[in-house]
Amino acid sequence: MLNMKYSKLKILSFFAVAAVVTMVVAACKKSFLDQQTVGILTETEAQSLKGAQQFLTASYAGIKGIGWEGGASNWVYGSIVAGEANKGSDAGDQADIVPIQQFTASPTNNYFNVKWRAVYEGVARTNGTIRIVTKLTAADITTAEKNQILAEARFLRAFFHFEAKKMWNKVPYVDETIDVTNANVPNDTDIWPKIMADLDFARTTLTATKSEIGRINKWGAIAFYAKALLFQGKYAEARPLLTDVITNGVNSAGTKYALAPAFHNLFNADFENTAAVRAETIFAYESSVNDGSGGVNANFDQVLNFPYNGGPGTCCGFYQPSIELVNSYRTTALGLPLLDGSYNIGANQVKNDQGVASTAPFTPDAGTLDPRLDWTVGRRGLPFHDWGLHPGAVWIRDQGNGGPYAPKKNAYYKTQEKKLTDGTNWATGLTAINYKLMRFADVLLMAAEAEIDGGGTPEKAREYINLVRARAAQPSTFVPGAAATYLIGLYATPFPDLATARSAVRFERKLELAMEGHRFFDLVRWGIADVAINAFLTYEKAKLSAGYGSATFTKGKHEYYPIPQRQIDLQASGGAQTLVQNPGYQ
Repeated sequence: MLNMKYSKLKILSFFAVAAVVTMVVAACKKSFLDQQTVGILTETEAQSLKGAQQFLTASYAGIKGIGWEGGASNWVYGSIVAGEANKGSDAGDQADIVPIQQFTASPTNNYFNVKWRAVYEGVARTNGTIRIVTKLTAADITTAEKNQILAEARFLRAFFHFEAKKMWNKVPYVDETIDVTNANVPNDTDIWPKIMADLDFARTTLTATKSEIGRINKWGAIAFYAKALLFQGKYAEARPLLTDVITNGVNSAGTKYALAPAFHNLFNADFENTAAVRAETIFAYESSVNDGSGGVNANFDQVLNFPYNGGPGTCCGFYQPSIELVNSYRTTALGLPLLDGSYNIGANQVKNDQGVASTAPFTPDAGTLDPRLDWTVGRRGLPFHDWGLHPGAVWIRDQGNGGPYAPKKNAYYKTQEKKLTDGTNWATGLTAINYKLMRFADVLLMAAEAEIDGGGTPEKAREYINLVRARAAQPSTFVPGAAATYLIGLYATPFPDLATARSAVRFERKLELAMEGHRFFDLVRWGIADVAINAFLTYEKAKLSAGYGSATFTKGKHEYYPIPQRQIDLQASGGAQTLVQNPGYQ
């Protein structure tokens, strides 16, 4: 299925690639950074074209993050906190997630420290790449080769800083000139200008086509540049860029961007390298299994997020889609979403098996639903890929803690076990499913936002939203054999006002991108996180007997996470702190 003209970028892990040994603001004493790391190339040893290429590959590998706490999917920081999912499992397992979910987490919570280490490890790798390639002479490298390596590295440096910016807002910006072994780097300035400078260099320097699938290209850099503009509220500036990507953009193989015909194939490792899925992929972490790494190169941060007792993964019952999210897929008689929030009221709520034993009879909901629900969520009585019908409570560790549902976008098929999952590690849930950091549907919906709030037309926004909905409405995307009534329609008439148009695109992002780690950051950039999350908490707390306690989202505080105390302590010098804690966490 792989286009034979293009090879897949092998993003190998620490075992097989050159890695930067000086991790920025690392969670260790600075003296540790002076030690030679055995088996890993130093920048001096890698001073060649090959060395620069190895360091660049290691920079891509950094996207994976560190463990499930620091992975790029942001399932805790982008989805659980936004109400797309409950922590799941039981309260005692991965207990550090509990206060994050309840908005009571302190700066000493280790999850934040691991995420910080992960993003700044990525920054360090890109800076090492830049230092190496900058020193190469014309005898070592052509100008064209140098520019492409620099552009890819600067894009990745922007990506990692963008991740940090979304998480903590005021963060250090570290470039290749900073010696992190001898310098403390403050977080006292807004780093948006420097992120934009890196993205601008990437979008104006990168070529459109690449010899390896997985490398960022010109159009992907333009799309991320536009996304960064949206995060700054600069819709008018983003609009022509997003229009250009939609009209003219191609992937690294030179194929025009388009929606994959089948929504569900986007999350099926058997289809990762088909032309259709690649046409929708703007940028992805390229997962790899059975490659000698022991599963480290897999989609590692999702390894906990499978049914607890049976089915795929063998572990561990985390990341359970919320009851509120499932209700959101209820549709009207015209197949449209209930934008007024009434999906959480009365008979509009999707029937579930909360509190019903697997041995007791249960009939799934008979009302009309958006078919994307059953490719996103595993629910009782519906097919769970080729594992048979989801059996309900026996696959749930603690319904009172996490609800009745299981995540599905990350789940592999039974026929793929040990072929597209890693059979050498402690769990079978290490998959080859690529994590898509941006896909074309995301671009269409960002473009719809830009049309609404950036001087465009609501009619163009409606066109983009309907393209996404039309794909989901194809009967070929319905779950085969499902005991469900699928009905999804298009917005057939103009939106009556900008507020309705805005609600439509925001809700469409919720449905299309659910469980993909975007929603919390969307809610924050829209300025509605307090309203949306507190409404979710009011609803979900009443449904679950445990999990949320007295959770409340506080405006002006919880839009950003606390700077890890470990990093503040490491950056202190002479009794003075270099890093300033975020408001409300002091």
